Amino acid sequence: MKLIVQRCNSAQVQVDGEIIGRVGRGMMVLLCVLRGDGPEQAKRLAAKLATYRFFPDQEGRMNESALDQGLGALVISQFTLAADGRRGRRPSFDQAAPPELAEPLVEHFVACLRAAGMTVETGQFGAKMEVSLVNDGPVTLQLEDLPPST
Repeated sequence: MKLIVQRCNSAQVQVDGEIIGRVGRGMMVLLCVLRGDGPEQAKRLAAKLATYRFFPDQEGRMNESALDQGLGALVISQFTLAADGRRGRRPSFDQAAPPELAEPLVEHFVACLRAAGMTVETGQFGAKMEVSLVNDGPVTLQLEDLPPST
């Protein structure tokens, strides 16, 4: 499972011109489920993300988490994070989990963030979405919990 996390002042997602999710100050999370991922990867990454200290404290140091500051998250499923461009001129998405496996794990990840005490909004799995973001910093981070090797 891969995450791209962006600290934001605001972010929103639209489907067919309608805003279906938004967050003010907090984080936007692009989430990719990989082949072999399971509920444990989702649970571990959600727990890590909720307490990951990349928000400024009173002195401006990245020393507090979104949970510490009572901030929310906008989570968007993004299978293209699985892209492998090592061969040819077209990315391969072979490492992305198929939709029937990925969607429940995205939902589990979101449920784990909510269980940790976060307010979470989401995009729509499999839809063509328009995502807008005002990045704060900018601060953009990548987190991973890779599936066990087979």
